[in-house]
Amino acid sequence: MKLAYFPGCTLADKAKALDRSARWAAEALGIQLQELPQWQCCGGLVPQVTDTLMGLVAPVRILADTQALGSRLLTLCTFCYNSLKRANYRVRQDEEGRRKLTDFLEQPYDGGVEVVHLLEVLRDDVGFEALRERVKRPLNTWRVAPYYGCLLLRPYAEIGLDDPEEPTILERLLESLGCQVVDFPRKTECCGSFLILSHPELAAQCSATLLRSAARCGVNALVTTCPLCQYNLESQQTQILGRDGGFKPVSILYFSQLLALALGAEPSQVGLERTMPE
Repeated sequence: MKLAYFPGCTLADKAKALDRSARWAAEALGIQLQELPQWQCCGGLVPQVTDTLMGLVAPVRILADTQALGSRLLTLCTFCYNSLKRANYRVRQDEEGRRKLTDFLEQPYDGGVEVVHLLEVLRDDVGFEALRERVKRPLNTWRVAPYYGCLLLRPYAEIGLDDPEEPTILERLLESLGCQVVDFPRKTECCGSFLILSHPELAAQCSATLLRSAARCGVNALVTTCPLCQYNLESQQTQILGRDGGFKPVSILYFSQLLALALGAEPSQVGLERTMPE
């Protein structure tokens, strides 16, 4: 299987472990990721106003460029996935807006590219039962909680990955890797997101609530797909430890790190050398 691949800005810098482990796992599963030869930032977020199209230029350019490599575009970052999926939805629904965008870009694009996340490729193309059969290192000592956050699943009409209130795709993946999966009641709540820049105290409260809940569940790790969630939750633990010496830290890991580890990668290859459970 060959898929066009858009890494996005964060995976080239702060979230290298997400990129590196996903590439390792994809290769192990026979999935060839063909990185777009030239790409720029997706824009981060699709603009919420509907009377301007300039905020869609970046993601639509990426989608148009993908056509030279195929009809499916895989991405890993939750923000990139959300941005590209929603821009694609808008292009498909808004004929006049599509015409203006393609005229501005001087590139044809009709919404024909399918944006996919590695999670749905594992579910729909590989299959979780088939994946279970390919596991070389069952992760039966890992007690983990899935954490979806806000943007991987919402808005459902435009994303359509899984039930936005009761998702199961991460749970099913982790179970196929042999993990002990804990029901985490706050798995679709916000970590604070970009409020970490404008209202850091509020973002800290959001992250602290999630971390304390995860610690009460007795997990080794929270498993996420989102670089910003990973950053907010990881960095907030230092603050909590400074205020509460009894707080037990929780590892904040990318799903792809556990995937690659279960498929045979060494911990050092996917950034897990210091987070292996006993």
